[in-house]
Amino acid sequence: MNLEFYKYQGTGNDFVMVDDRQNAFGLQNLPLINSICDRKFGVGADGLILIRNHPEYDFEMVYFNSDGTQSMCGNGARCAVAFSHFLGIISEETHFLAIDGPHKAVYKDDIVHLEMNDVPGIAKDGEEYFLNTGSPHHVKFVADVAHYPVVEEGANIRYSSKYSPRGTNVNFVEVLDDQDLNVRTYERGVENETLSCGTGVTACALVHGSLSGQNHIRIKTLGGALEVKFKKEDEDRFTEVVLSGPARQVFQGSIAID
Repeated sequence: MNLEFYKYQGTGNDFVMVDDRQNAFGLQNLPLINSICDRKFGVGADGLILIRNHPEYDFEMVYFNSDGTQSMCGNGARCAVAFSHFLGIISEETHFLAIDGPHKAVYKDDIVHLEMNDVPGIAKDGEEYFLNTGSPHHVKFVADVAHYPVVEEGANIRYSSKYSPRGTNVNFVEVLDDQDLNVRTYERGVENETLSCGTGVTACALVHGSLSGQNHIRIKTLGGALEVKFKKEDEDRFTEVVLSGPARQVFQGSIAID
């Protein structure tokens, strides 16, 4: 049979999108997910996203990393909002369900403003940080991120005993000024650097905001620009966290599956 799909990208973080409102895609078929996301033998993507019906929300986003594991994905969620708009499920505003709970978002002029969940705190270990923005993230500040060995050092931290057995995503941050960052991310589940990571840049923005006193951070990634706004409460608790950036359809097609 042929599987109809759409390809979306959010600042270079790319996803295969499937309209699965008929619940036809097998959620346990990890080899199929792996093969579709394979950049040599499949469509090629950082992840695969199913859009499903839900009785209490506009839709449910079911997200898989390219290795078949599941997590929250900020850029994937923004692409899911854009795709749902394309399908006619939503108009400008939406309330949908993801693996980490419900989210609200606004879609306008190819830009998705995504409300993230509250973040209860930041753990500090020397000059490095850890927090969960829907997915776990290690944050390390470096002087020259453009020439930093992101894949090698990211893998070392991701697979370290500190984060065993589940591991973590790893972000390397160069501070440009109080409101601007350059960020590169090694993503767990992709097991490589991606051009952008939504939950990752959110984590970096919150850490930097807690240090600089700013609540509106602009982030440059290899795939483009994102913005994070938030409200800082006592003891590094963050609320009203909004991740904003573009989400665009790249192409559509079909792939033969067994």
